[in-house]
Amino acid sequence: MELLYEQILLYGIVLFLAGGILAAYLYKHRKKSRETEKKIDKAIESGFHEPVSLHPVVDHDICLGSGACVKACPEKDILGLVNGKAHTINASRCVGHGACFHACPVQAITLVMGTEKRGVELPHVSPDFETNIPGLFIAGELGGMGLIKNAVEQGRQAMENCIKKMQKSSLAKYDVIIVGAGPAGISATLTAASHNIRFLTLEQDSLGGTVFNFPRAKVIMTSPMNLPMHGKLKLSETSKSELLQLWNKVLSKNQITVNEQEKVESIEKINDYFEVITNKEKYTSNAVILCIGRRGTPRKLGVKGEDKEKVAYRLLEPELIHNKDILVVGGGDSAIESALLLADENNNVTLSYRGEGFSRLKPKNFDRINSSISSNKIKVYFNSNVKEIKDHSVILSINNSEQEIKNDLVYIFAGGELPTKFLEKIGIKITKKFGEAVLKHH
Repeated sequence: MELLYEQILLYGIVLFLAGGILAAYLYKHRKKSRETEKKIDKAIESGFHEPVSLHPVVDHDICLGSGACVKACPEKDILGLVNGKAHTINASRCVGHGACFHACPVQAITLVMGTEKRGVELPHVSPDFETNIPGLFIAGELGGMGLIKNAVEQGRQAMENCIKKMQKSSLAKYDVIIVGAGPAGISATLTAASHNIRFLTLEQDSLGGTVFNFPRAKVIMTSPMNLPMHGKLKLSETSKSELLQLWNKVLSKNQITVNEQEKVESIEKINDYFEVITNKEKYTSNAVILCIGRRGTPRKLGVKGEDKEKVAYRLLEPELIHNKDILVVGGGDSAIESALLLADENNNVTLSYRGEGFSRLKPKNFDRINSSISSNKIKVYFNSNVKEIKDHSVILSINNSEQEIKNDLVYIFAGGELPTKFLEKIGIKITKKFGEAVLKHH
């Protein structure tokens, strides 16, 4: 009888401890859920919850709530757990790393472009990165994946698929012409070199493409990647100059040259080969890979005085600009980063943004700009538009009233116009994606 009591007591202690552990787990679980729900409410209120372009979509029927996607995401508060299921929080801040997609143990995440309400225009490409024109491929930012790691990977994959499918013509001087020498173009170039094929790389600006046009002091966020003919790169934060230095080193080591300052004006398929005409030369090739980025030409405001010398659409050397009255136009990361860099150089910086608040910023930029506004380091006019740019001032339209402010320099970051006309002239089909999967498990 005594033994029975001891057993009952032992089972009771075990059940009590198990109950305590379960209660602690459920409390922690509910606490995390409440925290995430608060973050979602705040994101909705601030305008960060609605995705802008590429973002993760979770299948709650499959999701196990392991939290692997939350831990894997290098950005802050893009995903969180609510009642044991992953939910998007600040979807507009997603930059398309794809880390959540790869980390999910049950393949419950799909990377989607656009939403049912907001479409994103993209060139139509197959899973092999080939357009509707056989032999013409697209990789990198133009295809919707803007992150450096993704662009590098796409450049390699596009080139390998291009080589597999290549139809050779006796009239083609080159096997492939790569247009653009940004991350995707450099990766495609190195892949072509590793396969010993006849290739040519053309860049309308300078090596690095979009990266070359970043301010010198800008910190570039990336993640570990495999660079063809070099190997594993373990980067998380790097500078523009370090990245360009690395690319130059790999290219020169392998005796590869890029034709810089050579702009492609037309691409035409003639029978079984392509004719590529630039501002300098005419070339023939079996295939073409476009790695030109989405920005194309900087979008202009179309206001009086915009043609003045003091107006620019990119900031290259903020460390050389001091004690100036500067207007920065725009509300995206490029505008905010430029305003912060200029303010650090003892300039009087004013930011003009047509929106009611910032809704598409990386968390670090969002925190830093709000801190600079609070400390009066940067002055911001929301719901404002530039009406006229004068020699020593700028006229802003703010909530239907006008205000003239003292000004020496104007930097405009109104985005870039997708090179749609150029693509359509070639014959590439452009489609508008409304919540369509870009990366999904098969």
